[in-house]
Amino acid sequence: MSAENVHRETGLLANEPAHVSDAFVEAASLEAAVLDSLAEAAEGVPAESATAPDQTVAESDDAELAEINADAELADTDTDAAADSAAGDSGADDTDLGDSDADDSDADDSAEQPPAAAPPTGAMSAERIALKALEQRLLGGERKLRRREVASGAGLSLLSARKLWRALGFPNIGDEDVAFTERDQAALNTIVDLVRGGKLTEEAAISVTRAIGQMTDRMVVWQVEALVEDMVQNQGLTDAVARKRLVGELPSLVDALEEMLLYSWRRQLNAGVQRLAVRAEAGLASSEEGREGDEDDAPLPLARAVGFADLVSYTSLSRRMNEKTLAQLVQRFENKCAEIISVGGGRLVKTVGDEVLYIAETPAAGAEISLALCQAFTEDEILPQARVAMVWGRILSRLGDIYGPTVNLAARLTALADPGTVLVDSMTAGALEQDERFVLLPRPAEDVRGFGEIHPVQLQRGSGRGLVLD
Repeated sequence: MSAENVHRETGLLANEPAHVSDAFVEAASLEAAVLDSLAEAAEGVPAESATAPDQTVAESDDAELAEINADAELADTDTDAAADSAAGDSGADDTDLGDSDADDSDADDSAEQPPAAAPPTGAMSAERIALKALEQRLLGGERKLRRREVASGAGLSLLSARKLWRALGFPNIGDEDVAFTERDQAALNTIVDLVRGGKLTEEAAISVTRAIGQMTDRMVVWQVEALVEDMVQNQGLTDAVARKRLVGELPSLVDALEEMLLYSWRRQLNAGVQRLAVRAEAGLASSEEGREGDEDDAPLPLARAVGFADLVSYTSLSRRMNEKTLAQLVQRFENKCAEIISVGGGRLVKTVGDEVLYIAETPAAGAEISLALCQAFTEDEILPQARVAMVWGRILSRLGDIYGPTVNLAARLTALADPGTVLVDSMTAGALEQDERFVLLPRPAEDVRGFGEIHPVQLQRGSGRGLVLD
């Protein structure tokens, strides 16, 4: 099943409705009524005589549900582009998140009555029933609102509402698609109220919203794949079967995962405030040593040790591995990096294939992390050796990533390092030269693209134990 055959909002296959239509919503409502009637019948009928009446009711209502589902599958509601044009989205260009005047057509759209359903003839499968129940739990209720109704409820033009939905990563939804719940309405109201209350500008609100959308998207992909992999390895399931079974496993995990998400976010926010606000000025002051003030990174606001670790011969190694072995290698690499960087007081910025980018608040902390990573990969019986480089300088932190000449120089030095070694530049070496924990060995000058001639220095362990992992 390829990604393009699955609708992002509903998770339905291409031969099923490409959106949540009115007919589908009515089918779901009828399904709920059928299930309620069955439950009531079960309560009032003895166990030995309950089977036949239940089957009679199920056969009748199953026939009705199948007809609705069949009609829903024939409906073509991919009308987003045409509806936007007809509704005059372009006329809302001057609106913003603080605009309390919604499009004039909102009232008309919200007053439209859904088309009459065709006579029902079939039933939803157990898998579809389970998926529908999970969706309603995750979305906070049944989909019963159209996009213009939600925008109007927040006092926004459709254009302004779509800015926020796109920042969250939502796909385009047609005017007639019944795709939103009351929780969607509440979420939109929350961010709009922050703008109208003067706590955030529109630009800041969209940026914060995009951060939430992108980080949670990556997080759920990671979590789903981890759960599927666990079922494949420990329950002996095929990948396809594990993915289907996940729908039944998730309801028992949702509350715990949500609780951990909020807990982690609060802890990370507290740490981020300390790192990026409280101690930022002290970091800049400490970075002044050995600088003349005219360096390329001088205007940037944060002083950080920036490091890269790159696995040697990863590309050729991965070509000889099957899917399972490659997945284990990648997971081992990321786990080891994350553990060492966190123990050293640094932050893992991102991993890109066989490379990890990390930062630390002091040159000494960055050096300890770099040496620990290099040693860990050298001693690992599965992972290949790594080339590691670290540079102390100033950076710009934006969108969850880091930028600036310091980052670029660290990347260039990584390519110059020999397998199993750590390189720093001359300025970083100057910041570490009085620290007995490190030994610095100058190497011949190198001409580096974008930087001219630089003087790499190999970093080695001096006195002390280095990072101690539990």
